[in-house]
Amino acid sequence: MQIQLWQNRDAGHVHPELFSSTAEKLAQHVFQGQLRNNKLNKPTQLRKFYDEVVRFDGEIKSFPAEQQEDEFKKQLPYLKMLNAKAAYAMARDLISSEFKEFIASAIQQIHEKKDFDAFYGLFEAFMGFYKFYDEKGERPQKNFAPKGGR
Repeated sequence: MQIQLWQNRDAGHVHPELFSSTAEKLAQHVFQGQLRNNKLNKPTQLRKFYDEVVRFDGEIKSFPAEQQEDEFKKQLPYLKMLNAKAAYAMARDLISSEFKEFIASAIQQIHEKKDFDAFYGLFEAFMGFYKFYDEKGERPQKNFAPKGGR
């Protein structure tokens, strides 16, 4: 599933549906993909990736505002290493290919702090929607019809 963070990057306009319908469709796509492939995303693994993004955000924000962009650029290679970590987790059957693709597609679009901020919001919304699908039973269910009579 292709992710588009920006409606107009130069003007700083995040795609208006990014944190709502895009995040929900992405969560549903990742959730349904794991069911199709019989490779369940381990909730602890998804949380591990999200926690790493939260940690990264905290590190950048610990600097004065005027230094954050410069510090972000210094730390960007470590953020992009999430691609390698996702590949490793997928190879160990801890995450699905759909989740790995989400990470790769989003990380590829991150060049500046504002890109990261959009990704961070998307990931936060994704986690909420994913938890909803995981908890609320979007899993395929068998239809049981009573036999004979009632």
